[in-house]
Parts: sequence; C-alpha cells; structure tokens
Amino acid sequence: MKNQPKGPEAARIRQRKFELIRRFQIPDDLLPGSLSVHTIRCGKPNCHCVDGERHAIWSLTFMADGKKQVLHIPKHLVEQVRRQVEAGREYQDAVREVLAANARLLGLARKQRLI
Repeated sequence: MKNQPKGPEAARIRQRKFELIRRFQIPDDLLPGSLSVHTIRCGKPNCHCVDGERHAIWSLTFMADGKKQVLHIPKHLVEQVRRQVEAGREYQDAVREVLAANARLLGLARKQRLI
C-alpha cells in the first residue's frame, strides 16, 4: 500500500504484523490437522485390556484435496507429530492474523482517505 494509515492503532497493527512475519518463515516440517487417540480392546483373552487399560491407537486427521485423511501414527512418533501439528497450528494462526492486520490497515487507510 503506497499511502500507509497513520496513528497509534495503525502503528500497533503494523508492528504486530511485521513481528509475525519475521517470526514465521515457512518451515518444511509443519503438519496440518489434529492428533487424536482412541482406545481399543485387542480381543486376546489374556491381555491386560480385557479388564484394565485399553490399547492406545494414535491418528492424525487432516484434509487433503477436499477429502478427510486419517493416518495411523506409531507410538514412537506421537510426540514428534504432536509438536509438528502444534507448530502448524501456530503458523496458520499467524498467517490469519497477518491477513486480518492487512484488512484492518486497509480499512484505516480508507477511513483516513489515504486511498
């Protein structure tokens, strides 16, 4: 935008926008979606899951090409995938905030008749 809106609100919005842009470059290991756990009984008559704690089955659910995808996540990868999903969510939130900041700055510029 050639003519930038002025004032403390515009400065605050711009400051937050550029803070997010500097902080979030596009990492190559982000994951979309959500990580969830389901518990099951395996059906073996002597297994601990018959009377006690069930077996945990972890999955990553996400949308790809307009379709819901579900991937089984082995137990040894759960913490790594959890971190990648959280990082992906933080990145998406930051992008949404930058887009909203751009829209608010456009509104302020129009209000101040700069464009």
